[in-house]
Amino acid sequence: MYTAQGTLDKSQQIDQYIPLVRRLAHHLIAKLPASVQIDDLIQAGLIGLMDAISRFEEGQGAQFETYASQRIRGAMLDELRQADWMPRGVRQAQRKIDNATLKTEQKLGRSATEAEIAETLGVSLAEYQDMLFESRGAQLVYYDDYAEDGDGEGYLDRQMDGDEEANPLEMLGDQRFRSTLVKAIEELPEREKMLMGLYYEQELNFREIAAVLGVTESRVCQLHTQAVSRLRAKLKDH
Repeated sequence: MYTAQGTLDKSQQIDQYIPLVRRLAHHLIAKLPASVQIDDLIQAGLIGLMDAISRFEEGQGAQFETYASQRIRGAMLDELRQADWMPRGVRQAQRKIDNATLKTEQKLGRSATEAEIAETLGVSLAEYQDMLFESRGAQLVYYDDYAEDGDGEGYLDRQMDGDEEANPLEMLGDQRFRSTLVKAIEELPEREKMLMGLYYEQELNFREIAAVLGVTESRVCQLHTQAVSRLRAKLKDH
């Protein structure tokens, strides 16, 4: 890893950590609309990797891979922010799904099936599942709910390292929010609860989860969108 002059060989470091860039890109792409290209995320991630290599100093209290992962994710998010990655139509579809999910589950007093939510929306089950797939990229928060603040800073900017005030972990630290979130996850249908655990805890990508569940990758996308919609409905007051 060192040159004849005793300095780190950056080209070797880049080669060593390219798999990390690809893994992070594939994990992030599953949260985004189909219009986002994996190659664009990888390219942005490589820029983040090179930045990490240039800035990292031994003894600063972090392993390089941890530090590099933060820089790589940050570069990818910055690329998405500049590209305005989620079309307005996708956000509108997400809101329709969320509203229908909330209305249906309040009426039934339990988790609604896809067919029941489709009925509330006035569409067929197949059409509803198409909506779920097209709305891939669903998150627990809406991008457009967090417009630029008074300093001209947007939501994704506020999620970057260095802004403790907007740290999502602080929100999770709120006992009422955390309790509601845990309860909401526990109330998910079993397959959706398993999917969320595999994705967010085990960090499997959608292709790997599809193999575990014995369904197609597109079906995993639909189930993920549905699960996040249920959680958003239950967290509506937070």
